[in-house]
Amino acid sequence: MILIACVDDNLGMAFNRRRQSQDRAVRARMLEDAGGRPLWMNAYSAGQFAPEEQACIRVAEDFWDRAGAGELCFAEDGCVRARLPRVEALILYRWNRLYPADRHLDADPARLGWRLAAREDFPGFSHKLITKEVYRP
Repeated sequence: MILIACVDDNLGMAFNRRRQSQDRAVRARMLEDAGGRPLWMNAYSAGQFAPEEQACIRVAEDFWDRAGAGELCFAEDGCVRARLPRVEALILYRWNRLYPADRHLDADPARLGWRLAAREDFPGFSHKLITKEVYRP
C-alpha cells in the first residue's frame, strides 16, 4: 500500500480532534496519485471530498486491512507505525508551517531511514506553497 498524509513542519496532523487543514489542490493531487486505483480512507477523511471526487474513493473504517498492493491509503489519525511493514511508499503533503497539534504522524521517514525519492512544490488553494514528498523504504 502507499500511504498519504498531510503534515505540518513537526509532522502535526490534528488539533482538538480536527484536522489542522485541508486544501482542494491537495485533494486533487491525491486523486491524481491514485490514477484510477482505489484511494482508501475512513468516513471522516472522505467527508472532505466532494461527491464528484468520490469515484475512486473507498470508505471503510478498516481501510488499512482492505488496501492491496499499490493501492493508496489516506490517513489523518497519525497512527501508521504498525502498518509500515506493508507500506511501499509514503507520500507527505507538507503545509510548510507550524500549527498547534495534539496528533502527529508516528512515522518520521527521516528517522526510519527511508529515502526521499521525489519532491515537488506547488501552489495550494488555502496555502501559497505546499510540498509533496515521496519516500521509499
